[in-house]
Amino acid sequence: MKITDVKTVLMTGPCTNDPFLSEARKRRSAAFIEIHTDTELIGLGETYIGYFFPESVPTIVDFFKPILIGQTVEPDNIDVLWRRMYQCGNFWCRVGLGLSVLGGIEAALWDLAGKAVGLPVYQLLGGLKHDKLACYATGGPSNYPKDRLAAKADHYLSLGFRALKIGAGCLDATLGRWHMPDDPQEIAAFEADKLAFLRGHVGRDVGIMMDGHMGNSPTKTWDLETAATVLKALEPYDLIFFEEPLHYTDIAGYEALCQRTSIPVAAGECLAGVCEWQTFLDRNCFDIGQPDAAFIGGIGEFMRVAAMLEQNGRQLATHAWGAGGCLMQNIHCGFASGNTRILEIPPDYAGLHSDIVTDSFILKDGFVHPCDKPGFGVILTDEIKNKYPFVPGSGEFNSVPGKILVD
Repeated sequence: MKITDVKTVLMTGPCTNDPFLSEARKRRSAAFIEIHTDTELIGLGETYIGYFFPESVPTIVDFFKPILIGQTVEPDNIDVLWRRMYQCGNFWCRVGLGLSVLGGIEAALWDLAGKAVGLPVYQLLGGLKHDKLACYATGGPSNYPKDRLAAKADHYLSLGFRALKIGAGCLDATLGRWHMPDDPQEIAAFEADKLAFLRGHVGRDVGIMMDGHMGNSPTKTWDLETAATVLKALEPYDLIFFEEPLHYTDIAGYEALCQRTSIPVAAGECLAGVCEWQTFLDRNCFDIGQPDAAFIGGIGEFMRVAAMLEQNGRQLATHAWGAGGCLMQNIHCGFASGNTRILEIPPDYAGLHSDIVTDSFILKDGFVHPCDKPGFGVILTDEIKNKYPFVPGSGEFNSVPGKILVD
């Protein structure tokens, strides 16, 4: 089986069917990479860059394409092909955008290898480490007023989840805008009041996480003292973790914060490549790492970072806010990693998930179960491509003067 072509597919569709997430975001873009062969088999991978900067992906894929044409694909040579692409783009893809697109290509190689031997990708990565995995509904903003937040939690529980994550601050329907206090003590009081209400509503048996979104904050970014003040106020509410309480430029802050709170500090979705992760892990910056298999630079990079976390006595909680390929790439990596604590799942997802994943995603009683379909268990037909034509400019970004996100 030899590679004959490498293609990029860009699509735009509804962001979600979740009525609560829809208050923040109406549509999403996605970038898939297809690897065609001299057989009927096609490998499919996704890069999370497609959610933010989809227009960049085809050019980068075409840059790497000649390295792959004519090559054979099997599990034992995927790392060789990855390293050839990595070396070719070494000056500009050690981390970040270039590496993340490379990772989408590499995911397509793993999908193709799994299809060729009739096995799910997690089997090619060393086999199942879990019979099932806990998961949570990633809820985006804290929808307000509080009755709206309660309805949000009820909606996720009705879908079969037993854990959920909400954002710091709030998206207030009555005010029609985002809101977060400015003073650290006011922020701490606001978030503690929110969690007291939510705990009172769902009880102690439901897992709760909170996301500061400070790695990509559209508002004022917290410093160490703000984050420490907020997390101290939240310690009574039994959080599974607090995600991204600081920006990724504040490595020393992450290191200090982990020593100042009993709440597990989680982060890592914005980090690409072993070398970038190593900087944080050497200083014990995270209690729980959050690699994203569609962003980190590939399935191989995910597994190497997972092993680094495990060697440091750390767990991982997958990040997965891309489309259907991203979801399944992370699920397979989660099942192949012995230290996976919990999986992030976009709840009530729309067509760029459901049409691509079909029945490969299996949720029962709050747990994800492994799928035994070959590869990642994803499909991308011409019908699906035509159903979700790409809309230029549909990538997500933080609004600033001169560039305002309207949907």
